Amino acid sequence: MGDGNDNSKADANGMVKAAVIVAPGGPVEVRSFPEPELEPGAAALETLYSEVCGTDVHLLHGRLAGVPYPLIPGHISVGRVAETNGRVRDVDGREVLPGEIVTFLDVHGTCHSCWYCLVAKASTRCPSRRVYGITYGAEEGLLGGWSERIYLKPGVRIVPLPEALDPLLYMAGGCALPTALHAIDRAEVRLGASVAIQGSGPVGLMATALARLSGAGTIIVLGAPQKRLDVALALGADHAIDIDALAPEQRPEAVRGLTSGRGADITIECTGEPSAIREGLRMTRDGGTYVVVGQYTDAGDVTINPHADLNRKHLDVRACWGIDLSHLYRAVQLLARHRETFPWRTVISGEYPLSRAADALRDVEDRRAVKAVINPRA
Repeated sequence: MGDGNDNSKADANGMVKAAVIVAPGGPVEVRSFPEPELEPGAAALETLYSEVCGTDVHLLHGRLAGVPYPLIPGHISVGRVAETNGRVRDVDGREVLPGEIVTFLDVHGTCHSCWYCLVAKASTRCPSRRVYGITYGAEEGLLGGWSERIYLKPGVRIVPLPEALDPLLYMAGGCALPTALHAIDRAEVRLGASVAIQGSGPVGLMATALARLSGAGTIIVLGAPQKRLDVALALGADHAIDIDALAPEQRPEAVRGLTSGRGADITIECTGEPSAIREGLRMTRDGGTYVVVGQYTDAGDVTINPHADLNRKHLDVRACWGIDLSHLYRAVQLLARHRETFPWRTVISGEYPLSRAADALRDVEDRRAVKAVINPRA
């Protein structure tokens, strides 16, 4: 496992450094914060790695409503337990001890008593739900992963990393793997099913690997640039279609050409581009299933023909929002079990120190990086 020396304190006065998105549009600054004082039931992590994902780019541009700026981003992270106040337990009921390597569910405050939690069984829609690195502002404390330390509030769901799972390998899955796992659950991939995956970013790449592990037959990934498509092929895709080489109306035709003229049994949208929705509906076979996972933020509207794109095709259209503990926990176990099945690390394009957090965001936004990882110890 990766560890390194404890340099989580920025100076002898007990101040901690963190990268902060000051406001929509930036800038991104490194600021110092007081060392957190733990309330009973809380813990503090020395951050090993935190992810830069597409959501963080959206946060930079102010595309998500209700975000309290200034903000310490980083909603999926891994760290070493520095200290606890009282007995803190992980999701398996074991006491969390200093020195252990853990991750945690970024979603916090889910009430487990409202209509959505109890009746709909849709805890991702709980109105009390808050998210580390997204809906907690910097003024509320070290509640994002782009920081030398992370404060784990009482009740945060802590998941230990198995001994066999290196922290950087875990970050290769990061946010994308449990998100893709949720999408694969919604898709109900059957053995031998043909699956088209729109998007070759981290979620699309993780969906590719999970579709292969789920027994899919033909897997087709549509995306760009070519280096991302090469990773898709390494993670289990049978075909990789460069969307930059085809007009939008040609992409569904290309998928149909690889599926006996019918279209994919299942199509999973992982792009974040509204225009992909119309294409995805049209590349799915009649009576097939279309799952939308990439539209996490409001990127605009799209026009479809309800008759031609939905009813006449007899489509089953599903969506999924965020993750819950089951998705994170299963993703950790899956990575530990299949750590050598795929070259997971090829998803990580580079590690960035806190001082280069703005560069990491730009590289993700401009698709120079498949996945960027913040290393506060660098």
